[in-house]
Amino acid sequence: MGVHGVKAVFFDLDNTLIDTAAAGRRALEGYASCPFKVVNALQSKHHCGEEEARGICDKVQAKLLKECHDPAKMCITDLRISHWEEAIQETIGGEANRNLAAECYFLWKTTRLQHLTLAEDTRGMLTELRKRVRLLLLTNGDKQTQREKIEACACQPYFDAIVVGGEQKEEKPAPSIFLYCCELLGVQPAECVMVGDSLDTDIQGGLNAGLKATVWLNKGMTTPVDTSPVPHYIISSVLDLPAVLQKMEHKMNAQLGTDHTASSNE
Repeated sequence: MGVHGVKAVFFDLDNTLIDTAAAGRRALEGYASCPFKVVNALQSKHHCGEEEARGICDKVQAKLLKECHDPAKMCITDLRISHWEEAIQETIGGEANRNLAAECYFLWKTTRLQHLTLAEDTRGMLTELRKRVRLLLLTNGDKQTQREKIEACACQPYFDAIVVGGEQKEEKPAPSIFLYCCELLGVQPAECVMVGDSLDTDIQGGLNAGLKATVWLNKGMTTPVDTSPVPHYIISSVLDLPAVLQKMEHKMNAQLGTDHTASSNE
């Protein structure tokens, strides 16, 4: 089994296999066919102006991006309700409103989960790929949050194993979590490929652990800064991965042919 030296592929979850960012935006803003989202709720139920409502959501989004969560000190639910509580107070003033903050948080969370889907073409790609190599889902983040996302997008059947960083001693990019994944699948780092959208965690982690190859999903085809880790391959869609693996196979075959010729000449 395997693609000439590749026995396993590790996939990141958020913004790699599922569009978490887009789901979060939909949950905050809503859209014509599904109006009861946070902005709409703040306007219709709590009499916020549209500018105020969007201001609150923008502040929460900023807090989520800078979020630093220590599960030993606070559960993720309390932390994120606090984001909403602070954003509401910063925007409209007055006393802290924990009840309104909790309502907004759970509306956002529920709606986001509803929009986390594993696209049909991605399902097909994973199904075909799993006939040739072992597949593992490797995601950073709070264990409760990530397990809820995994359940919501129903991706479990497509993987031989699922590893959540929040359930381990260390998360990506630490080598230990990658080596744990290798142990789970009974493979060596040099037989594995890491696919993900984050240079700092997915690509740097794969390099740290000595994996055979790292594949950076760069949807916007942006140019990384000079100090960024350098991936072995870059793709603009996760559906391009099979072509990358095929390229690796051809490269390996060519190398084997060269080695055989050199051996014969000797």
